[in-house]
Amino acid sequence: MIPLKDSNPTERFPIITVVFITLNIIVFLYQTSLGDDAVEFFIGAFSLVPARLFHAGVVLPGPVPAGITIVTSQFLHGGLFHLIGNMLYLWIFGNNVEDAMGRIRFIVFYLLCGALASMTHALMNPQSNIPMIGASGAVSGILGAYLLLYPKARILTLFTLGFFVRMIEVPAMVVLGFWFVFQFLSAVVAKGAGGVAWYAHIGGFLAGLALIILFKRSDVPFGGKRRYRTL
Repeated sequence: MIPLKDSNPTERFPIITVVFITLNIIVFLYQTSLGDDAVEFFIGAFSLVPARLFHAGVVLPGPVPAGITIVTSQFLHGGLFHLIGNMLYLWIFGNNVEDAMGRIRFIVFYLLCGALASMTHALMNPQSNIPMIGASGAVSGILGAYLLLYPKARILTLFTLGFFVRMIEVPAMVVLGFWFVFQFLSAVVAKGAGGVAWYAHIGGFLAGLALIILFKRSDVPFGGKRRYRTL
């Protein structure tokens, strides 16, 4: 199931969501403008490498302190489809989550979920010297928050099963529940192999579930029933 858009309106224009999307695109365009050697150094310097995080100076030394890469790695992507997928999810679900907590809180929430997702991946693969990049950890946190805030919101979804392709509207709890189960099963099957940081997705999602309790506005209830503030 590939979400295309939701039917959940916002009170304010999601400027921070747009800023994060723009930053990711700018970094990707800069990354693709580099030559092979330069892009390898760029990714090596700013990506999260678990072994470098826990064993300083052992793997891929670079100008960026290992701890800072927990944040910088969130703005790098491995390819165009990697970027598009993350930005699509960020736009569909991020605008409502930003609306539910306010702009400043959303910035902190986004970066914190991404950091906790990165740490989950690093703790599950402490000896790995494979760079981890992408906004999916932070986006996963947004998905967790959205699930608690708007479980009944209708999501227009592209559903594919073999040659069967159809667009259907599905409750957010179904789309995001399916997404989480897929991440969990993939992590179990992959057992650390492959090119996807499944545990980062799981860690980010669980972080979003937990942190939304602290970050949402007091006038925004769980479950999708919006309370409007009076003037």
